[in-house]
Amino acid sequence: MNKIPLTVRGAEQLRAELQRLRSVERPNVIAAIAEARSHGDLSENAEYDAAKERQSFIEGRIAEVESKLSHAQIIDPAQLDADGRCVFGATVDLEDLESGDSVTYQIVGDDEADIKLGKISIGSPISRALIGKYAGDVAEVQAPGGIREYEVLDVKYI
Repeated sequence: MNKIPLTVRGAEQLRAELQRLRSVERPNVIAAIAEARSHGDLSENAEYDAAKERQSFIEGRIAEVESKLSHAQIIDPAQLDADGRCVFGATVDLEDLESGDSVTYQIVGDDEADIKLGKISIGSPISRALIGKYAGDVAEVQAPGGIREYEVLDVKYI
């Protein structure tokens, strides 16, 4: 399996989620299954079915997070030395050439992406267009509404 790029913060978030799933969610669902079993006939017990479904989801998520962490390539943006180039973990200031709007994005792993926090996935069209660019370069992004152009104003490793 390929390495999964994660920032240090993203790896910490996955570890925290794994800890919560193992220590809180798993015991809660086991207790819910035991409670539902005590109600008798399992064939017509909706609570039991819901608890078993929840257990399946939790166990699947635990396996998924463990797999991601075991295949993670953890990158600390503060330790990067990419000579001002856009790379994974970089924080990039952009200007939309059409509207003049300025935005700041950090290029992160798929699990860390949250546009509201200014974090975009390495697999997103805008990230793919930015990778390898320097301050002053123009990136063309294929967006649903057509091609958009962004000028790279600054690249930081924070």
